[in-house]
Amino acid sequence: MEDAELIEHTLFTESVFDGDLLHVRRDKVALPCGREATREWIAHPGAAVVIAMLDNGKVLFERQFRYPLRRVFLELPAGKIEANEHPLDTMRRELREETGYKAKVWRQLGTMHPCIGYSDERIEIFWAHGLSFVGAELDEGEHLEVTELSVSDALLAVRDGEITDGKTITALMWADKIATGQWCLPD
Repeated sequence: MEDAELIEHTLFTESVFDGDLLHVRRDKVALPCGREATREWIAHPGAAVVIAMLDNGKVLFERQFRYPLRRVFLELPAGKIEANEHPLDTMRRELREETGYKAKVWRQLGTMHPCIGYSDERIEIFWAHGLSFVGAELDEGEHLEVTELSVSDALLAVRDGEITDGKTITALMWADKIATGQWCLPD
């Protein structure tokens, strides 16, 4: 089957809600078979996540309260891409602000789409090493705890349900493949 036989075409777009972060849309679409359907979706500015590898072989993690689920999560450092900001600049800023570290070497690994059924959000995945501590500068109202875990311990935390954050799980797949030599860091 050709892609053209799967593509839906937008007929009409309606703004349902415009917030500071999220923008909810309702579209009327033409299906490949000719019928019409409604699609509700969220426009998101995108985000970036980093596997920040310390010289001791451990990775930086954050423990942070996430309001929608009303609990503390263990996750990799990440942040929202600001308007007209390159994802690498986002990650450099967030790593420094949240963990207090800067990195000498950065590599972009790939992109993940966490919610393809209802959002256009993309998360750019980065690898950073050559870390040095320069001091955190948390945003006002931001509260988190920085911790370190080996990749193997982090994967056990995924298995045990202690890490359930999708971007962290996806990035840990990359970290595991790189750590075991199955995949190489891109140039």
